[in-house]
Amino acid sequence: MLWFFVAQLLGGGVIAGLVVAQVLAIHSLLTFALLQGVCSAAFSAALRGPRWWIPLHLIFLPGVVLVSGMHLDSGWFLAAFLALVLIYWSTFQSRVPLYLSNAATAQALLELIPGDSGLRIADAGCGTGSLLLQLAQGRPGSYFEGMEVAPLPWLAAWLKLRKLPNSLVRWGSFWSWSFAEQDIVYVFLSPVPMTRVWNKARAEMRPGTLLVSNSFAIPGVEPERVIPVPDRRQTSLYLYRIGPGAKK
Repeated sequence: MLWFFVAQLLGGGVIAGLVVAQVLAIHSLLTFALLQGVCSAAFSAALRGPRWWIPLHLIFLPGVVLVSGMHLDSGWFLAAFLALVLIYWSTFQSRVPLYLSNAATAQALLELIPGDSGLRIADAGCGTGSLLLQLAQGRPGSYFEGMEVAPLPWLAAWLKLRKLPNSLVRWGSFWSWSFAEQDIVYVFLSPVPMTRVWNKARAEMRPGTLLVSNSFAIPGVEPERVIPVPDRRQTSLYLYRIGPGAKK
């Protein structure tokens, strides 16, 4: 989070410096904010900040300028802040944003689950539960569990899946949730926690079970298989088999 504001300050400093040096002629605060956003996004990329910070840099200061000109009641700002907290919760601490898995990813995962296999599949950080819903409906013979720490996404997931007998959505951090009973664990997180996720999977999952990561490979670990997903994001699913030497 510190580096986000560092990039913001650097971007503002560069644009302000160009104005003072008369290299740029800026006649409105919004123009300054737009240029500052572009410059801050470039600094964030150079500092190797998370990719999802780039659009935030682009809209942060322009958004502040636009909203400040609307003369809204302060209660709206409080409501917006509370809504963001309930949706993103500990994102800035965990550095794991809310990523939503699409239907093409769900189809690719369904192909990994034989019909009526009785497998237990977990979505660690299940968001709004859309993926779990498609999987639970597509494979009624298996059992699906999700865990989500952000309150509003968890509520959305719980509402979607509450009537399905082969699914369960828990509220809380998956770090405190054991993977020991799962045959397949699916994660769609960020590059930051992947080594820790792998260590958790090796410590808790049985030999022969599978960890599936959407988009983010585990550093230094060769996947058993990489499945390309035919979507516009060019998603890849990284499959990691828990070996016989896994710690139990």
